[in-house]
Amino acid sequence: MAEIAVIGAGMAGIGAALALQARGHEVLVLDRLWPGEGTSHGNAGLIQAEAAEPYAMPRAPAQLFAIATGRTNDVVWHPRSLPGELPVLWSYFRRSAPKRHAAISEVYRQLTGRAVADHAPVIAEAGAEALIRRTGFGEVAETGAALEATAREAERMRDRHGIASRVAGGTELRAEDPAFREGLAGAVIWRDSWSTTDPGALTAAYARLFKARGGRVARVGVTGIVPDRAGWSVATETGLVEAAQVVLAAGPWSAQLLKPLGYRIPMLLKRGYHGHFRMEGELSRPYFLTGHGVVVASMARGLRITTGAELTGQEARRDLRQLVRGEAAARAVLPLGEAVPDSIWHGHRPCLPDMIPLVGPAPRHDGLWFDFGHGHHGLTLGPTTGILLAEMMEGRDDALARALSPRCR
Repeated sequence: MAEIAVIGAGMAGIGAALALQARGHEVLVLDRLWPGEGTSHGNAGLIQAEAAEPYAMPRAPAQLFAIATGRTNDVVWHPRSLPGELPVLWSYFRRSAPKRHAAISEVYRQLTGRAVADHAPVIAEAGAEALIRRTGFGEVAETGAALEATAREAERMRDRHGIASRVAGGTELRAEDPAFREGLAGAVIWRDSWSTTDPGALTAAYARLFKARGGRVARVGVTGIVPDRAGWSVATETGLVEAAQVVLAAGPWSAQLLKPLGYRIPMLLKRGYHGHFRMEGELSRPYFLTGHGVVVASMARGLRITTGAELTGQEARRDLRQLVRGEAAARAVLPLGEAVPDSIWHGHRPCLPDMIPLVGPAPRHDGLWFDFGHGHHGLTLGPTTGILLAEMMEGRDDALARALSPRCR
């Protein structure tokens, strides 16, 4: 029997496992994939110190019209999926109102503001320094007007949240990253963000550290969780696993596992894609291509293009239009070669309408703990929410803990 079973071997689950292990707990991690093979593998590789404000749903009529008519690459949607998503989209829309979003951001910045510091010791102890870049994160603007607008937003983030940035004109940008073609207006560089050349390998390195310290990882699919007299029975594809306590960190699959226990989690699943392309040279940092809805980053397999959000079901067919558009935008500013064979991937980000992850005790079940709903920032926040969860399991009860604690029926 395990003391604590963590369901989920992504960055959130491994972050929780490491934090609990560091406090003397015996931990078993369960997942159908090996650590780092799921959604934690598929992102843009960013540890986002600049992300003090979570992604709000657009509210301006022009933005909503652009999404509705398919004129933006940031978000695409499908009529067949929309009816089932309307309640959570409406809740997301309401919470994205300026005053409510500002209050949410006051909580969120307490998480992202410590993310780099929480990753740092794990990176060092896991021997993962070769996977890390401490060169920031850029937002490339093609026109002077776009650069000016991005710079104004950076000034607002500096004044409100103390987020450090600088503006690099086109000449300076090309001096730092010669791969960019001439003619770009420049970029805003967020100074304090880090990135990784292989997010899946980084998660796997953290998991190897966990195992080297005596932790256990089992590759097995989890089909259910049931309370029993000794604690919890975790049903897997190969049988039952007994545990005194369970941490649910299964990202987009968490809501499904909680349904039989009576919990209804209003989760919006935002599908994202990536593809890799050959390119001479490397970028010094990841860049968001303003106006095109994609991030480009030099990775182990080539230049990775990562898309925004597709609102669709987990079992829906691939729709590569965002990736195709993103490739065209990237080719306009970078010397891309051919696509890397078999490099297209997609996965779902577990987004909640109030944009704050669920971290803390289950409302109606002793010994069950939540650690999911990280949205676009699972790689960024995994170690941070893991530490906070471990502290909450030991009695932490303050304003931040209460803000994170599960808010569900």
